[in-house]
Amino acid sequence: MNVQIIGIAGGSGSGKSTFTNRLKEAFQDRMAVIYHDNYYKDQSNLSLEQRARTNYDHPDALETDLLLEHLKALKEGQAIECPVYDFNVHNRSGRVERVEPKPLILVEGILVLEDVRLLELFDLKIFVDADADERILRRILRDVKTRGRDLEGIINQYLTTVKPMHYHYVEPSRSCADLVLNSGMNDQAFAMVEAWIRRRLSE
Repeated sequence: MNVQIIGIAGGSGSGKSTFTNRLKEAFQDRMAVIYHDNYYKDQSNLSLEQRARTNYDHPDALETDLLLEHLKALKEGQAIECPVYDFNVHNRSGRVERVEPKPLILVEGILVLEDVRLLELFDLKIFVDADADERILRRILRDVKTRGRDLEGIINQYLTTVKPMHYHYVEPSRSCADLVLNSGMNDQAFAMVEAWIRRRLSE
């Protein structure tokens, strides 16, 4: 099977998921999406309070070795059992999700362009950019609505880990991208990526 793997990175709240969802709608059952967030390390040995203090924006918080293993398996036509992360308890849920191999695999996460081993697997590397004010506002809305967080906790996490890690790890990875988008809703960029994918899948 001709498998194309695309990495989509960008800061928290930049519009990565918006762009990913548009591609999902366009390619539907020909595409599988792997979220790097689901590969946060298991922290069952820590209390909830300790887990809440973990720096989740540092590469060491993620089990990227397992992600690499899974991507290679998918490329070889093998299904995987992807872990499922629960943001409400800051830990893996204990459940897994079976992901079948598809011609198109999207890998989304803030740090997916930071690891050279992932870069070597990607056929196309995309970085979604956004103004810092927009990113924090989107993050607040998302975390309050879907992750059970309070405003004080979100602000504290942003100032202590999210912001410094963005400038240390996420922003520098932008230079590794083949394409930098200024929005997940950029129609011209979406049309260009869609055309690229259709051409590659038809080869």
